[in-house]
Amino acid sequence: MSEPSLLNRPKSKMDLFLSFTWLALQGFGGVLAVVQRVLVEEKRWMSKEQFVEDWAVAQIMPGPNVVNLSLMIGGRYFGLAGALAGLAGMLTAPLIVVLLLAIAFGGVSDAAWAQGALRGMGAVSAGLIAAVGLKLISALKTNPMGMPVCIGLAVLSFVGVGVMRWPLAWVLLGMGLLGCGWAYVQLARAAAKGAR
Repeated sequence: MSEPSLLNRPKSKMDLFLSFTWLALQGFGGVLAVVQRVLVEEKRWMSKEQFVEDWAVAQIMPGPNVVNLSLMIGGRYFGLAGALAGLAGMLTAPLIVVLLLAIAFGGVSDAAWAQGALRGMGAVSAGLIAAVGLKLISALKTNPMGMPVCIGLAVLSFVGVGVMRWPLAWVLLGMGLLGCGWAYVQLARAAAKGAR
């Protein structure tokens, strides 16, 4: 685990903007793998545990996960101006790229090779997300809920959404309430033991 004192911080709002621009330009099909590697391993702006916690919050907020994370990190270090710098970094260059791709792809979108390429990119994206999930699972060792409960909640969520086809909002609400309740119980027990 990275100690907070050993972590780095963005040098400036421009550093935030450029870092998130670079992240966004690497993230075709999903940026989770890239964001985790850059923010935790390369830049060391956060520990694995901080990343898992912040990513969980970013996922339940409305909007794209990584945009939410850029707002949270920017706001943490530089307030509103930092949040806006992170947001601008995440959106400016990708917006330009997407507009150019839309113009170029519009004429070939019905071609079989284009459809096949999109299906292949989807498979690669799913593999990247699974790989990051496996890489970050070690951060759950220090989670107050305990590794078995975290894995159980993940499995129940997958079954609810992927197998039972329940609406994501209801699964998030149900699993979130269960997870929060269990975490509260575990933290209360730990506080009671510490008070003795």
